Amino acid sequence: MVNGLEPGVYFVSGIDTDAGKSYATGYVLREAVRNGMRAISQKFIQTGGLGSRGVSIDIDIHRRIMGIPLLDEDKDGTTCPVVFSYPASPHLAAAMDGLPIDFAAIERSTERLSKDYDLLLIEGAGGLQVPLTEDYATIDYIRDKGYPVLLTTSGKLGSINHTLLSIEACRNRGIPVAALLYNEYFAKEDATIDRDTKAYLQRYVDRHLSGCRFIDIPVITAE
Repeated sequence: MVNGLEPGVYFVSGIDTDAGKSYATGYVLREAVRNGMRAISQKFIQTGGLGSRGVSIDIDIHRRIMGIPLLDEDKDGTTCPVVFSYPASPHLAAAMDGLPIDFAAIERSTERLSKDYDLLLIEGAGGLQVPLTEDYATIDYIRDKGYPVLLTTSGKLGSINHTLLSIEACRNRGIPVAALLYNEYFAKEDATIDRDTKAYLQRYVDRHLSGCRFIDIPVITAE
């Protein structure tokens, strides 16, 4: 168990775009490995093409934070089977490339990785309500697959509102929020707001989210 998380498959989402999902994912994986777990990540859908090392930019960030080289599963595309060239919401990126989202490929990758590793974190694209098609959002996919969510938040102004709305959306669909990942990176923007936001969200979790962990994500650098 790492930070209270049992082995299994979790979906990492954010309260909005640029909440710090990739850094939070890398940190949780790093701590899992340090505690003896076999842990890996999968990028749900990558938009904007691949990075300089020929893999998903987010997968690359995860491995750098973990302090390990790219894995064979990264190099053969298992950890990111769906890639679109345009940096946009998946439904638009898919339309721009003239290709449907290959959900079967995503699920094959998840099945393979979950068999080979104790802990699998699937990092989403943006927030919970990001559309995958005109009628199907990321949160619908999470609900249909039964994944618990690790929700990435921060101390930026507006985060309390976005966090509580995201939690409420999960509750309405019967999706468990296994942990709130509090990204400390944005504390530098306004320390007063950050302190209050962190304390408020910790109290909220304690009072209203039984079984949900509050996990601090410190400022870290991808080497």
